[in-house]
Amino acid sequence: MALTPSNMLPLGTIAPKFNLINTINDTMVSLDEAKGINGTVIMFICNHCPFVKHVNKQLSQLAKDYISKGIKCIAISSNDAEKYPEDAPDKMKEHAIQHDYIFPYLYDETQEVAKAFDAACTPDFYVFDKALKLVYRGQLDGSRPGNGIPVTGEDLRQAIDCVINQKPVNEVQKPSIGCNIKWK
Repeated sequence: MALTPSNMLPLGTIAPKFNLINTINDTMVSLDEAKGINGTVIMFICNHCPFVKHVNKQLSQLAKDYISKGIKCIAISSNDAEKYPEDAPDKMKEHAIQHDYIFPYLYDETQEVAKAFDAACTPDFYVFDKALKLVYRGQLDGSRPGNGIPVTGEDLRQAIDCVINQKPVNEVQKPSIGCNIKWK
């Protein structure tokens, strides 16, 4: 398995708009509808990647911890479901239910949204402030499968806390590392 890092979209970038199918309830979800009043976390994930599997519990907990603080999470899978059937929309729904996702799990069939975000790997994390300006892109924390570091979400949580408290986010950010997005 090749390790792929984030591309590190420039800070200050305005979140690209999208309108994608939520695999959990088969409704269309736009960024404007799903954004949080204080900020928004966009996560590019998938079902089969061991790096995502390693952090799934933390993703669910993070969303639960911050929803009452005006932060909304949105997960997007852009993988080619034809070549990777485990990442197909019906399997995404099962995955979301199994892992108790309280956030939309959207399917980017055309992969245009992943390209607009310059997403490269799963998991890949983006934090936008209430004006939808990018303030963080990078890793959840330093934990990786097999490295013995506990999954805490520390890096992402620090960025979200800064957004909530309207403080600047440290611009020194470490890229996420994971499986490459499975392009068509």
